[in-house]
Amino acid sequence: MAYVSSVAVSRELASPRESVPRRSLWRRLFEAMVEARRAQAEREISIYLERIGGKFTDDAEREIEQRFLFDPRC
Repeated sequence: MAYVSSVAVSRELASPRESVPRRSLWRRLFEAMVEARRAQAEREISIYLERIGGKFTDDAEREIEQRFLFDPRC
């Protein structure tokens, strides 16, 4: 008995690595920092909303904007 293993791969399905442009180390680092800051802001907003009762009111929205958009520490 003979077994034959063959796999036909279409050129359209197999994409070479060269076709995908690689991002530089600095770009990846920058994107990681932005993502970390976004996640931190979302956690802080979630904590704030839980503390005030979990409702997203106009007052809560204004307070969030003041804390995150106009905070001189940022």
